Amino acid sequence: MTGTFFSLVPPIVAIALALITKEVYSSLFIGILIGGAFFAIDAGSGFTGFFTHVFSDGMIKQLSSAWNVGILVFLVVLGTMVALMNNAGGSAAFGEWAKKHIKSKLGAQLATVCLGVLIFIDDYFNCLTVGSVMRPITKKYKVSREKLAYLIDATAAPVCIIAPISSWAAAVAGFVSEGENGLALFCKAIPFNFYAFFTIGMMFLLICMNFEFGAMAKFENSRNDMIDDTDEEVTTRGKVFDLVFPIVSLIVLCTVGMIYTGGFFASGEDHKNFVDAFANSDASVGLVLGSFAALILTIVLYQIRRVLSFKDCMACIPNGFKAMVPAILILTLAWTLKAMTDSLDASKYVAGLVEGSAKGLQNFLPAIIFVIAGFLAFATGTSWGTFGILIPICIAVFPGSGDPLRIISISACMAGAVAGDHCSPISDTTIMASAGAQCEHVSHVSTQLPYALTVAGVSFLTYIVAGFTQSLGIFASGIISWIVGAVLLVGTMIVLKKKFSK
Repeated sequence: MTGTFFSLVPPIVAIALALITKEVYSSLFIGILIGGAFFAIDAGSGFTGFFTHVFSDGMIKQLSSAWNVGILVFLVVLGTMVALMNNAGGSAAFGEWAKKHIKSKLGAQLATVCLGVLIFIDDYFNCLTVGSVMRPITKKYKVSREKLAYLIDATAAPVCIIAPISSWAAAVAGFVSEGENGLALFCKAIPFNFYAFFTIGMMFLLICMNFEFGAMAKFENSRNDMIDDTDEEVTTRGKVFDLVFPIVSLIVLCTVGMIYTGGFFASGEDHKNFVDAFANSDASVGLVLGSFAALILTIVLYQIRRVLSFKDCMACIPNGFKAMVPAILILTLAWTLKAMTDSLDASKYVAGLVEGSAKGLQNFLPAIIFVIAGFLAFATGTSWGTFGILIPICIAVFPGSGDPLRIISISACMAGAVAGDHCSPISDTTIMASAGAQCEHVSHVSTQLPYALTVAGVSFLTYIVAGFTQSLGIFASGIISWIVGAVLLVGTMIVLKKKFSK
């Protein structure tokens, strides 16, 4: 079964079960069990070998990886920071401040998008913060909760996947083969992440052109959902500074932590300039160092300002951990499933298939990879699991580090994963965006889907252009693809406005 079609059965079963049951945890776990069983059959190790491979070689080994543990610690610290800011009243104070300075519905939506773009460290951090901060402002100007949920969701993963200082960059870099700088490869792929950039662009177009289409138009035209007073009034001792300082310190200190691990502060021959230090950094360790430093500074600030007692600050630690439990479970299962497929040589099998037809399909490969990644992420509800399956395959198919098609294909993989995650009703980010906006989850999914599919369609066509122009060089291909994609997006929006604006 190793190195054959059977090596793909575990992720295929996980996808099928996720589609049928709409439940990602059990689906991923059953895929893991099937992978362990196939490996034990080939090795002839019986039940003992099966359990050893699944839990010892799989789950425990993944959870004992220094890189993976760093990502998990970073997530817990993020959850703690959000809990601190909410309990201290920083989020509520910013909301009250914004109410006085934002004067229109357009301004409320633009402020939501801008805040989402600024919080690029992590998508969970984004959803948890933007929802609580902007909900009172958008409610005041009668922005529906469904539209707020869309704005939150569309500035979570799409922003994080193009930010090199983020948990997503660290996760993607972790799926790159040993001996290669994953973060440097991630940075090279950023300009070709069309879905992420076009999603952000579409939000600004929708807001400035002042129209909606699909199910979203129904909710935006209904005032009943927007003017209810079911939200509790927020009282706070905190100030705007109690929100701004933690976020700014988190971004700055995570950057410092990453260049520290890359040798920026080293002396002599070990010293590296900022760009080289960033490219050679250990993102997992850097994010942990920076986030812990920001957490300590935040607690000290709140003690000095007396907005939270030390006991209340410590109580935020388990609360922050609880908020991140779904993400930790998904990551653990996704990493373990990746370990099972790796042990069955799934990447070599798929690489062989793709290489066999690469000459004939070469120009279409980025678009094909985009669709496959989108389907995988939609079925499983997790972008990171999709990265774990497809990125190693892309690297195996295109081993040359300077191959333009390699960079474009890896970008297509990341963009497709975000697109599928954006559409998926079982995505943790989608669920958290619904919770942040206090919107019914089914309503959020149904209203967001037409928007996400519109951008995905434009991105798919743009990747076809990128595939056919890659022979001109990475720079020329990028320029041509961006021009074509931007024209397609703007043209699509103009057509939609003419059709649906009434």
